[in-house]
Amino acid sequence: CLAIFFAIPNIFAITTIEITEGNIDPIPIAINEFSGHNHADVKSAENIVKVIKNDLHNCGVFRPISNAAFIENKIGVSHKPLFAAWQQINANLLVNGEVQRLDSGKLKVKFILWDTILETQLVSETLELSETIWRRGAHKIADKIYKKITGYDGYFDTRIVYVSEKGAYTKRIKRIAIMDQDGENHRYLTDGSTLVLTPRFSPDGRKILYLSYKNRIPQVFMLDLASGKSSLLGNFPGMSFAPHFAPDGRTALISIAQNGRTHIYEIDLATKKKTQLTHGASIFTSPSYSPDGKEILFQSDKDGLRQLYIMDRNGSNIRRISSSGSYAEPTWSINDYIAFTKVSRDFGFTIGVMKYSPTSTYSNERLIASGYLVESPSWAPNGRVILFTKGSKPSAHKTSGLSRLHTIDFTGYNERVLPTPYDASDPDWSKPRS
Repeated sequence: CLAIFFAIPNIFAITTIEITEGNIDPIPIAINEFSGHNHADVKSAENIVKVIKNDLHNCGVFRPISNAAFIENKIGVSHKPLFAAWQQINANLLVNGEVQRLDSGKLKVKFILWDTILETQLVSETLELSETIWRRGAHKIADKIYKKITGYDGYFDTRIVYVSEKGAYTKRIKRIAIMDQDGENHRYLTDGSTLVLTPRFSPDGRKILYLSYKNRIPQVFMLDLASGKSSLLGNFPGMSFAPHFAPDGRTALISIAQNGRTHIYEIDLATKKKTQLTHGASIFTSPSYSPDGKEILFQSDKDGLRQLYIMDRNGSNIRRISSSGSYAEPTWSINDYIAFTKVSRDFGFTIGVMKYSPTSTYSNERLIASGYLVESPSWAPNGRVILFTKGSKPSAHKTSGLSRLHTIDFTGYNERVLPTPYDASDPDWSKPRS
């Protein structure tokens, strides 16, 4: 069964939720004001609490209760809560905290997560961080709360890279952009002078592979985020595209189209040596590694319509895993679910998921999002949430609203739009930062 955890009856204490039946009632949580030792501390505390609330609300698992409903007015971490007051407003969880600016200039942030039913602490931790990265501190607190309650790692202290699109439909300016998962700290990585597509993070989040038409031929480049410099991945014959890093970051997969054929190659990133993995007259593309790096997922038209296949890392033992319809852009989650784009006569463009198993018949695929044009699924690092592009009907004079980034739980619940300055497409989700 798909695990989902959106509610729990008030009569039970909350530890780690493992619910096998879907329920769309989020868990009520009271996120109290954090105390501060002076005006500057209080201001920092307000900012941190706001980010925590947004993270927990946006994930769909929690329902932050309005402060106007709070009965107890004590804040900080030096007291034991009056649990009856929180039970009265149906708060299953309570978060208290304090912020203190140290002589070193760093912020010391302590928080406690309380189970108001059992009247016990679930988490009590202290973070010390530079004031310049206070948002990351807030994301980490939200991550710890999420992990304690759901059992899954949080994904709030992560980043998203995507293609920003601006201008008329027939003259789109496309730039690679990067931002925190909540849309903050947004910046552009390319200047829009050349067409760019499909940016993909390295496992450590320090590099990005992407397709560029810089030399008028589609080729894969690697961008170093620290220096801002891009370099050609390799001067391969034909068109190279659809890049994807290996889990260890040492190799990458790309597709190379030449002489009417498209095949998948593995590239050693240190030596630039390439190894051809697929053969024949068909199209083989959109490759990605399994979480352990031992297998490769891809799409091909070798059996007619575009279907999904898995092969061993050396290109052997190819087996089909999809059924009817036309599939594209498969990607593997850490939990062995596969997300994909599917086009069918019955449902049009959809995002779907299936559970991978060597013995599965793959009749367990589920379609979780649909629209005029939905595509480019990318997994959150915890394997619970999918990021994708949803488009709208184009017109020659339309300049905005043509494509936006959406997220959705892999059960099909809590679809929402991510804020971006302009239209957006081709997203990829980083792993949590260290």
